[in-house]
Amino acid sequence: MSLPDTRPPAILLMGPTAAGKTDLAMALHERLECDLVSMDSAMVYRGMDIGSAKPSPQELARAPHRLIDIRDPAEPYSAADFRDDALREMRQITAAGRVPLLVGGTMMYAKRLLEGVANLPPADPAIRAELLREVERDGLAALHEALSRIDPESASRIHPNDPQRLMRALEVYRATNKTLTDLWREQRPETFPWKVLSIGVTPFERHILHERIAQRFDGMLEDGLVEEVATLRARDDLHADLPSMKSVGYRQVWDYLDGKLDGEGDIELLRQRTVIATRQLAKRQLTWLRGWPGLHWVDTQGNDALSEILKFVREFGS
Repeated sequence: MSLPDTRPPAILLMGPTAAGKTDLAMALHERLECDLVSMDSAMVYRGMDIGSAKPSPQELARAPHRLIDIRDPAEPYSAADFRDDALREMRQITAAGRVPLLVGGTMMYAKRLLEGVANLPPADPAIRAELLREVERDGLAALHEALSRIDPESASRIHPNDPQRLMRALEVYRATNKTLTDLWREQRPETFPWKVLSIGVTPFERHILHERIAQRFDGMLEDGLVEEVATLRARDDLHADLPSMKSVGYRQVWDYLDGKLDGEGDIELLRQRTVIATRQLAKRQLTWLRGWPGLHWVDTQGNDALSEILKFVREFGS
């Protein structure tokens, strides 16, 4: 006979970009005794408001989100940093007698939160410089092929156009002679301190999500996204290779301002490139979620998404 699970509850509300997570999270904050923790790798940065679809000051007053605006865009912020910060916030929320509700689409943050962080070596500037030279000489595809040979499992998870994760995986191997997969397998599994309800939200019809992505980017352009990126670009300490500036939307607008898009000055080309990149991001997010254990799917296409989530919460608590 198994013992009852006495861990305090927590909720993960995940989904692709433009799925409607923020509105649902705010509604849940108002309906349930839960406090929100952002799980978004762009919203952590100050001054990156429009392109990250950060909740407005009015929305944050209505439903405060923790872990928003906690870093300058010039400062790195890793999944390990997020885990440390999120666990601290979750402990505070639970101690106050409320339920942590983590909301966002950065799947690596969610994975590292639940599974922990491997005992990885610190960054090695010499190895990283060597990898950067290889990227310039051979391209990212060659690095991905090299990773596929030594660590096919990690290569299957890392997108060929994700230089940060590609170089980190190869950096770890060259520093330790062990692959990321090996190091993760050596980790001793730990029981997560919370009992977690995982909910995935998205429009079930893909064309609806694509329409939302396009409409949202049009709204970002109207709200001044190009001007927001121009302000960031004018800073001496920011450049296009920083993790913050590689966020989808920011990267494309930066290239547009640098004149790197074919048809220089063509805002419609910028729109097309960014919408395509955002769709690709959403596809990767959905791929992560399809493999997520115990995930409860909710269709945000209709009007019953909140009711469906509340039903899952009631069943979870019973």
